[in-house]
Amino acid sequence: MRGKSKAHRWLWRLFWLSVLGVTGYLWYYMDRAVPDRVSILENEEEIFDFNLPLKATIFSESREVSLGGESNIPADQITINRSEQFSMFAGEQGSYQVGLKLFGLIKLKDIRVDVVDTRYAVPCGDPIGIYLKSDGIMVIGTGRITGEDGMEREPAYGKLKSGDYIEAFNGKTMDSKEELIKAVNDTQGQEAVVTVRREGEAIDVSLQAVKSAEGDYKLGAWVRDDTQGIGTVTYVDMNGRFGALGHGISDSDTGELVETGQGSLYTTQIMGIEKGSVGSPGLLSGVIYYGPQSKMGDIEKNTSEGIFGMVNEAFMEKIQGDPVEVARRQDVKQGTAYIRSSISGETRDYAIEIQKVDFNASHKNKSMVIKVTDPALLELTGGIVQGMSGSPILQDGKLVGAVTHVFVQDAARGYGILAEDMILN
Repeated sequence: MRGKSKAHRWLWRLFWLSVLGVTGYLWYYMDRAVPDRVSILENEEEIFDFNLPLKATIFSESREVSLGGESNIPADQITINRSEQFSMFAGEQGSYQVGLKLFGLIKLKDIRVDVVDTRYAVPCGDPIGIYLKSDGIMVIGTGRITGEDGMEREPAYGKLKSGDYIEAFNGKTMDSKEELIKAVNDTQGQEAVVTVRREGEAIDVSLQAVKSAEGDYKLGAWVRDDTQGIGTVTYVDMNGRFGALGHGISDSDTGELVETGQGSLYTTQIMGIEKGSVGSPGLLSGVIYYGPQSKMGDIEKNTSEGIFGMVNEAFMEKIQGDPVEVARRQDVKQGTAYIRSSISGETRDYAIEIQKVDFNASHKNKSMVIKVTDPALLELTGGIVQGMSGSPILQDGKLVGAVTHVFVQDAARGYGILAEDMILN
């Protein structure tokens, strides 16, 4: 009897563990199936199908958004069964919220509803030279200094941190590495106050430079005040505003997003293409032409979703193609699409396959998984190479996104960002 009782207890435990497991999976599945955010056009009805496995109630938390189900009667609350379609309608632009409850009782999540006008932009695909000046002088790390007495010292250790931005030295604003080097030498080894920006907060740090074996004074800190490289312009909108890269520019040593003060776009010429292979992403190599005549625009923002700013007349004159509609996130689907690129010397659309769309991706610049299928692009680059970040992705005649990353183990595949996530910046 004792053996049967023990077996029953284990069976009950397995049963409840199974129930918890299935419930947890269903909750996770539904949370991922329902987008955190959707867009609808002003004064137009949009049809949705979340394909949920359970009955759910959708309710509007604002009077501006009306819901409609099979009855076609607008309401602030409707119930849908599994793959049943429903609609949303709003007559005024803005951001609103609808909620979702399972069985009309259990709150699953809130969905942000952006009511927008139709957006248009010109997909570009042009390689561009990028110069970015950091907002302050970025500290990369600290190191030891061999002093004139032969002893090693590390004056910045524990005081300056990787990712700090030096803003001032003894109260004087620092705009470049050269200014900082001169200011440090001028102290002649006397204690100085360095103002740094750390995680958005300004703090003062006392440091004493060490006279090196070469005779100059050093803080023992590696710093950088700019970065440059080659990327691709994704789009230019009707007002001359551009979006490029689809991901932010991060410092190569710290991995931190560069906090920019100013930046510029410059003409570039692609000189060679190193094809991607297993374990080794390819690379575009080229020459960036700096100077007033080669400037193509100004960078205003460096974000996780790309770099943004204004192009100038010289760039506008080079643009090829007509404006297209910017797809809303729910318009993007698995299947055939195209990358627009000019890396061959002429602007062409190359076939790809969108293999996955994740509307709730934790990193917006990884919302799509794409695969290059066009033989011409595979022959030219091996797939996706560094420098192609920002290449626009087109589907059904709309701008749906941009290339952002390549898979190191498979150069034909990579990630993309939704166009809507870029153009809202």
